[in-house]
Amino acid sequence: MSYGRDGRDGREGRDARVGPDGRVGPDGRPIRVLLADDHTLVRRGVRLILDGEPDLQVVAEAGDGAEAVEKARAGDIDLAVLDVAMPRMTGIQAARELSRRLPALRILVLTMYDNEQYFFEALKAGAGGYVLKSVADRDLVEACRAVVRDEPFIYPGAERALVRSYLDRLHRGDGLDGLPGRPITEREEEILKLVAEGHTSREIGALLHISAKTVERHRANLLRKLGMRDRLELTRYAIRAGLIDP
Repeated sequence: MSYGRDGRDGREGRDARVGPDGRVGPDGRPIRVLLADDHTLVRRGVRLILDGEPDLQVVAEAGDGAEAVEKARAGDIDLAVLDVAMPRMTGIQAARELSRRLPALRILVLTMYDNEQYFFEALKAGAGGYVLKSVADRDLVEACRAVVRDEPFIYPGAERALVRSYLDRLHRGDGLDGLPGRPITEREEEILKLVAEGHTSREIGALLHISAKTVERHRANLLRKLGMRDRLELTRYAIRAGLIDP
């Protein structure tokens, strides 16, 4: 469908940006959404939900986190909806990158994982909301609208996690000005993901443009920091952290 310079649909003679109920995005047009998930069927289902709303429009799709970053930087996007576990770059890694490069972009994490660690990591990465796929038909639309309004959206179980984290830190006497710390650096996280996916040190070095020796040093640091002994334990940790699928 094409529109004239005044934004009207020539076939219907009305402002095509306004839905049948009069609801539009914050600047008078639908909220432009980038949808990233490595499962085509999931993207198709989520797109049906979002495109069914007059103020939401999926304008780009990505099959992994790296592609999501590329398309967000290349397009005119208001909101990125990211899955957690994706190849090449996870949704949380993508959120972290997008928050740095496109601070005005709003980010929502849509995941199958009801997991406190993923939730806190998503918030630290810059996400404004966290929605479970199991209730996407109920919560997703409102979550998108809330995040674009700069209002946080979290699922009910996450509220309990926030309170429990606050009380635990209060009991330990920790500072209350931040979220729980992460044990490894961003570079170590990148290497952990690739190790867990089965890449050799030489392959990882080529992907990250560093030497195999540097990869081995990071790997040794990971084992030491996490108190682990071998690649199998690193892989299990990567699964728990949402870096790779089980």
